[in-house]
Amino acid sequence: MQLSLIKHQGCATPFLRHLLDFRVYQTRQRSQCCKIACTVIRHRWMKRAPVFCTHNTTNKMISTQADKENIDMSKFPVERIRNFSIIAHIDHGKSTLADRLLELTGAIATTDKNKQVLDKLQVERERGITVKAQTASLFYKYQGQTYLLNLIDTPGHVDFSYEVSRSISACQGVLLIVDANQIDLKNADPERVEKQIEKVFDIPTEECIRISAKLGTNVEQVLQEVVKRLPPPTFKKEDPFKALVFDSNFDHYRGVVANIALFGGYLSKGDRIISAYLGKSYEVNELGLLRPDEHPTDRLYAGQVGYVIAGMKEVKEAQIGDTLYHQKHLVEALPGFKPAKAMVFAGMYPMDQSDYSALRSAVEKLTLNDSSVTVQRDSSLALGAGWRLGFLGLLHMEVFNQRLEQEYNASVIVTAPTVPYKAILSSAKLIKEHGKEEITIVNPAQFPDRSVVKEYLEPMVMGTIITPDDYIGKIMSICLNRRAVQKNMVYIDDHRVMMKYLFPLNEIVVDFYDLLKSMSSGYASFDYEDAGYQPAHVIKMDILLNGKPVEELTTIVHKDRAYSAGKAMCERLQDAIPRQMFEIAVQAAIGSKVIARETIKAYKKNVLAKCYGGDITRKMKLLKKQAEGKKKMRYIGTVQVPKDAFINVLKRKDK
Repeated sequence: MQLSLIKHQGCATPFLRHLLDFRVYQTRQRSQCCKIACTVIRHRWMKRAPVFCTHNTTNKMISTQADKENIDMSKFPVERIRNFSIIAHIDHGKSTLADRLLELTGAIATTDKNKQVLDKLQVERERGITVKAQTASLFYKYQGQTYLLNLIDTPGHVDFSYEVSRSISACQGVLLIVDANQIDLKNADPERVEKQIEKVFDIPTEECIRISAKLGTNVEQVLQEVVKRLPPPTFKKEDPFKALVFDSNFDHYRGVVANIALFGGYLSKGDRIISAYLGKSYEVNELGLLRPDEHPTDRLYAGQVGYVIAGMKEVKEAQIGDTLYHQKHLVEALPGFKPAKAMVFAGMYPMDQSDYSALRSAVEKLTLNDSSVTVQRDSSLALGAGWRLGFLGLLHMEVFNQRLEQEYNASVIVTAPTVPYKAILSSAKLIKEHGKEEITIVNPAQFPDRSVVKEYLEPMVMGTIITPDDYIGKIMSICLNRRAVQKNMVYIDDHRVMMKYLFPLNEIVVDFYDLLKSMSSGYASFDYEDAGYQPAHVIKMDILLNGKPVEELTTIVHKDRAYSAGKAMCERLQDAIPRQMFEIAVQAAIGSKVIARETIKAYKKNVLAKCYGGDITRKMKLLKKQAEGKKKMRYIGTVQVPKDAFINVLKRKDK
């Protein structure tokens, strides 16, 4: 890995986005070891400190005995506090570096079993990625003084960017990690990587720190640079208490556990606090640090990061971005967070309508822990009552569904994901009904007919691809196949190129990222940002099973792609749906016109097995009787569609 420290005087949010976009020409990722480039960026946005990255060696820090004692938090004035996040792209070694930092500071014992210590969710362990930001407070002794370092490990996938933005709000600096391959391998080229970083981000090469989180090389230098380069918080404990709720989760026994960053004053156990969002009063039952497990303390002071439990029993009482303050000292509420913009929508329904209440409770508790999910009640004639949920991407949707199953034992039906389209209405009746001429459609089943619409609009995104020039031809081909329009292409060095394309969001939301990684052997990176709406010739396509429409599989497609998309979906459904005792016709239709069909053959018993010779009419009679039975079963039989089919049928292979 390589790390570098920089101070950036511009707006942090777009700058950090570009930092996350950057990928170094890397070899295939090996286990959890990587070479990183790390940077510390000062963001004027929060009037705080830099972002930076480092490595680990070995050093004996404060003993874990401190975890067994009551820590006096007043011994850590703001001058000796550093709050920072680790940011990087997926699989670049954030969690591995966090493990080494925890070991180095004595927060956890040093052992070979320490892998993804901060990744506490089962889905994170199974997928090997971070999907939820986690906080850990570290004690580090430097030049005779003990510092309190509050570390937040963040996700790396673009679908969880909202977690990153929330984490930055509680920090004064960021540790940026860029994969540069293992620095101790013969094929590593850290000098070239440093030059790329300097060219793209204007970070001097001498400020990069070459580290190996797996081996612990130069990791302690990271902690030293955090102390030296990151500025402390600027808050004062003499000011009235004010805290930002930047994360929260629900405990079945204790209620809401809120992660807070103190922007002034101090908080003690037993204090009465008020939520600025609801105006309700609560008594502080417990507060403390995360090391990374909960460690109760008597007080928390300005500039520190910790958790608080205040008897909030309902999910709606804990809002991400809320401001907490003392009952006797009214303060101006903090600005909070800009709401996340959902890019993908899908319907979610219980397998059995009797489970609706339990599923509603599970969705409410999980959205408390993941506030980027938007929830709107919905209903379907075929599926009953449910919700229309908005996600930041397909991976976000899959992880949310998986967490529902694992953490709440919920069994759900998730419809095919779609993006939000718009329609400009021409019907005066519909305009009066909706109260406006332009409407947004997030449910394909509610897609208005062309006869009442002037124009359809589809969402567009500006995509940025950084790749080695060896793969330019393949990548340009798949971009054109996804209806993308090239806007720019520049070489950032002798071997790497950055391309910008204007994409229809619907063309990239399902499987484009996976295809890009596969086609470039993992070397290409991709990120996108909203680019508004453009007119488009889109239509609604229904999927029929034995003549009955399957609402969960209804999609909106471009008119020019209707036939190919319908045929591909029918073929994939043919593979995804198990064979039945009766024949199943899989059809794609636009309105009343069927544009594609595949047939799933029925299981067939050999009714002639016991006929040894004899009259042919006897055999024909048996076969005719069997055919009549199959026909009857086809009309009364129910086709069971596997849950994973709703997503898998949308994925396609580009040639």
